[in-house]
Amino acid sequence: MKVLLYSCSLFFIVACTNQRDNIQPKLQTLTASVYASAMVQPDSMYQVYAVVSGILDQVLVEEGDVVIKNQPLIQITNKTSKLNNDNAQYALELAKDNYSGNAAVLSSLEEDIAMAQLQYKNDSVSFFRQKNLWEKHIGSQQDYDNKKLRYGLALSSLKRMGNNYNSKKNALQVALKQAQIHYNATVVTTNDFLVKSKMNGKVYALFKEPGEIVTTAAPIAAIGSVNQFIIQLLVDEVDIVQIAPQQDVLITLEAYVDRVFKGKVSKIYPKKDERNQTFIVEAVFDQPPKILYPGLSGEANIIITQKKNVLTIPKAYLRADNTVETDAGIVEVKTGMQNLEAVEILSGLTKRTTVYKPEP
Repeated sequence: MKVLLYSCSLFFIVACTNQRDNIQPKLQTLTASVYASAMVQPDSMYQVYAVVSGILDQVLVEEGDVVIKNQPLIQITNKTSKLNNDNAQYALELAKDNYSGNAAVLSSLEEDIAMAQLQYKNDSVSFFRQKNLWEKHIGSQQDYDNKKLRYGLALSSLKRMGNNYNSKKNALQVALKQAQIHYNATVVTTNDFLVKSKMNGKVYALFKEPGEIVTTAAPIAAIGSVNQFIIQLLVDEVDIVQIAPQQDVLITLEAYVDRVFKGKVSKIYPKKDERNQTFIVEAVFDQPPKILYPGLSGEANIIITQKKNVLTIPKAYLRADNTVETDAGIVEVKTGMQNLEAVEILSGLTKRTTVYKPEP
């Protein structure tokens, strides 16, 4: 791209007689701008991707629909995911039932412990009664030893059952937590098959139809702002250093041939597109047209600088070595700002100096 420069109210007095063409320098406003191709896009527009692969089952919206954040857009089907979710749900229900349901494993152990406690209590009473008798030299050694043995076995059995109960309870708790985690994971995965909007906006494009394969690598929809639009400008790399935020922009659109819209630079993207050697610059309308659509194309001029009341001559009258021909002969001039038509004269000429056009 080339820098497009233009001037406001550029008028020169050119003598068109039999003599050589000549002019006198003129005071005018000189404006310099950078040319850029322009395209209208919705603000905050993004492409919708699925995080899972599968077959597109249902498209729940249409192009042009206004949607809200988290509204379902696309339903994807995957039988394997559904089966995994069902199996995880069954496993969770079984783990819950084993831990605290009607068929709880712990209930049986609790009943065994209750019986062991009763047996221990009976054997304990019997043993200590026999012990008291034995200390009074009543009864036989064999009766004492038998009741002591039964008491020890009952105590050992009760402790073993208690340890087994605690171990089983911990194992069931772990199994229940694992089943819950696995089920939650399958629910999340299942939810991933329902693609939702990430913002309030409008559906500008749908790229897939029911029955088509959906992958994580290809977009399935495009969503952007409903009423807010930006102008995407492509600026040549040789001009990008002259662009700054809040610079004025003049935009013409193919859809509005006879109108010029004003705007301002809002954002400059720092990464260059290596394919076309351009940078993306965003601008916003000061007063946008009432009707806009994504993709409307046009041209823009980004105003770099503007000077008023500067002394100028047409560029065609300036020689390559920064000299001009006057009545007094060849005069060296100092130039300043210039555009495609005129060049600023800083010194060397006055408004009354007659300047002659160089001969071919």
